[in-house]
Amino acid sequence: MADSVQCVVVGAGVVGLAIARALALQGRDVLVLEAEDAIGTQTSARSSEVIHAGLYYPAGSLKARLCVQGRTMLYDYCAQRGVPHRRCGKLVVATSEQQTDALQAVAERAQANGVRGLHWLDGAAARRLEPALACHAALVSPDTGIIDSHALMLALQADLERAGGTVVLRTQVQTVARVAGALRVRTHDGTAIDTRLLVNAAGLNAVDLARRIEGLPAACVPVAFHAKGSYFSCAVRVPFSRLIYPLPESAGLGVHLTLDLAGQARFGPDVQWVDDPGDLQVQAERALGFYGEVRRYWPELPDGALQPGYAGMRPKISGPAEPAADFLIQGPREHGVPGLVNLFGIESPGLTSSLAVGAHVAGLPGL
Repeated sequence: MADSVQCVVVGAGVVGLAIARALALQGRDVLVLEAEDAIGTQTSARSSEVIHAGLYYPAGSLKARLCVQGRTMLYDYCAQRGVPHRRCGKLVVATSEQQTDALQAVAERAQANGVRGLHWLDGAAARRLEPALACHAALVSPDTGIIDSHALMLALQADLERAGGTVVLRTQVQTVARVAGALRVRTHDGTAIDTRLLVNAAGLNAVDLARRIEGLPAACVPVAFHAKGSYFSCAVRVPFSRLIYPLPESAGLGVHLTLDLAGQARFGPDVQWVDDPGDLQVQAERALGFYGEVRRYWPELPDGALQPGYAGMRPKISGPAEPAADFLIQGPREHGVPGLVNLFGIESPGLTSSLAVGAHVAGLPGL
């Protein structure tokens, strides 16, 4: 005999919680199953905690649309719920004249995505804003910000529970079977739960879980790749009040400078393709590459200032030699399994997009 619940969301990261909240606010009965012993311990806990403006993503992509929409929703939500954040702004910098065209392309893509308020600075004007900065030109993004991601997740969980939803920790989903009019979720301890709507928001484990869903066509399950990103803290005071980003790389946004809400600086992440998503040790020797990258825009970075911080893992569905994949959100129209939504490749800007992703999933037709 199986228990029954209207909606099950697998994964209590920021995206899973945002989806669960959106469903619960529609009046649905929602159960969130999380394998770890706390919410948001994986990708959501190991990011730059940046609220992105939506500069980089291809026009018309889910990343572009949900980031721009989600950024506005997130600032409003933080103000309403008292979630600590700061709209500090950032500079995307061209460190040589040869990079100017690439920086202009970022500006054009941002404009196509509906990002407003950007402005262009030459090197002298950029240094008037940030005197320690070395660059040929910069693009100022005033709507970029920083956030306390854990406080955000606690607020989402509180909203969910206030609406009648429940988060259950230390509960790993083993299999999903199709039964009459429902999906039967079986957990590691043998518990069976029948649900009319199952949302796979398992992040790093989403592809693995999808392979264990009965009746899901194999062609609808992408290949999982894992890109580790290491961060280094700085042992000296950093003379910047805004975030500083180099031009983006193929697999990430480059070794950038971010600040936390206490004003502490961190540099990263880099990109290191790994086989094990649990490989989160920061290798101290990787700092050697960081010095060269950072000194392109902060030449005065002292020797020995970088200290190993933490590492995060991007749940990618595109590999090292491929263009970055868009968010992949599949409902029954895409895969043919009634009552199932899979989310794959929800990396950056997943935090910024989280409330918009929640609204998107809750509004999918036929659910």
